[in-house]
Amino acid sequence: MRSGLFFILFLVISSNFFGQDLTGFVNPFIGTTNYGTTNPGAVLPNGMMSVAPFNVMGSDENKFDKDKQWWSTPYSYENKFFTGFSHVNLSGVGCPEAGSLLLMPTSGELNVNYEEYGSGYAGEQASPGYYTNRLTKYGILTEVSATTRTSIARFTFPKGQANILLNLGEGLTNESGAWMRRISDTEIEGMKVLGTFCYNPQAVFPIYFVMRVSKPPVTAGYWKKQREMTAEAAWDSTAGTRKIYTRYGRDIAGDDIGAYFSYDVKAGETIEVQIGVSFVSTANARENLEAEQNGFQFDKVRTAARESWEKELARVGIEGGTADQKVVFYTALYHALIHPNLFNDVNGQYPAMESDKILTSGAGRYTVFSLWDTYRNVHQMLSLLYPEKQLDMVRSMVDM
Repeated sequence: MRSGLFFILFLVISSNFFGQDLTGFVNPFIGTTNYGTTNPGAVLPNGMMSVAPFNVMGSDENKFDKDKQWWSTPYSYENKFFTGFSHVNLSGVGCPEAGSLLLMPTSGELNVNYEEYGSGYAGEQASPGYYTNRLTKYGILTEVSATTRTSIARFTFPKGQANILLNLGEGLTNESGAWMRRISDTEIEGMKVLGTFCYNPQAVFPIYFVMRVSKPPVTAGYWKKQREMTAEAAWDSTAGTRKIYTRYGRDIAGDDIGAYFSYDVKAGETIEVQIGVSFVSTANARENLEAEQNGFQFDKVRTAARESWEKELARVGIEGGTADQKVVFYTALYHALIHPNLFNDVNGQYPAMESDKILTSGAGRYTVFSLWDTYRNVHQMLSLLYPEKQLDMVRSMVDM
């Protein structure tokens, strides 16, 4: 029976027992075609934060467009037009939601229209906790990774003007509305409204964020989509366009807003961007960021993400089987460990279900259960392999 595939289950086991890197058997691109609705973005096991390449809007070059058909994922392998990295994404679901806070690097003259600043890309690669591509329009190398509640991006630019854009007007969610404020030359904070999952109009909630850049910009500001105006107001040159605010630096709000940071860089210069999130407050988003990232250390975060996945995947050892069979198995296990995801912040706070109350727990609190599907076998598997997590998940449901 040497040709068979045998599973050896351990409560604690090191992948070194097998002398191989188990994350090397994970292919995050599996499930990203034919309506599989997974994505190759960076995420930790059951992490609140995920960072996915967003390529489902803005161009007729794309086979699938979120604004022209039923679509529920930030990424399709068949598409080729990239408009940024979305944060806090869902994997494997059938309704559109989340996938917002679109972070996009560009070079050259500032342009805040996503239909125009979007780019083709090449050389994309993904592994657990890491994604990279090269934007062909700009020659920019992009890399992203994540911790449980925060993200980090590293952009390597060509010589000249470099721009970093945060678009709060677009995303996969069907909700709209956002605000943000500048805290310093290198930090902004804000909130984006999410919700209406599977067209439940009252299932609405906020995602709070804090964003930091590793280098002070030469210039920075906001943009906001202006409404179409008539009569004398139509004389305003920004009517119906995305107006760029170069002097206004206080709070801004609207349905279609964004922030930009512009630099003068040398060839090969890198700029890193951190984002922390919370479902409770901007203060908690900042606390999450400061607790999970000590300064801008992209490689450290990437290494820690890989090690976190190694630890979780190593709960199951495989004896026998082909390399392809191992890829199928460990990729399936990887996908099974993305949701449910943590809902509470590092201080234990989380929003109560269908309430404005903020609760606190010393244990993990989870969300995104999809129980109409996962009750069949996912939670049985979690009970066997990850009993400590499954216990917190059950308590999360009991305490809803």
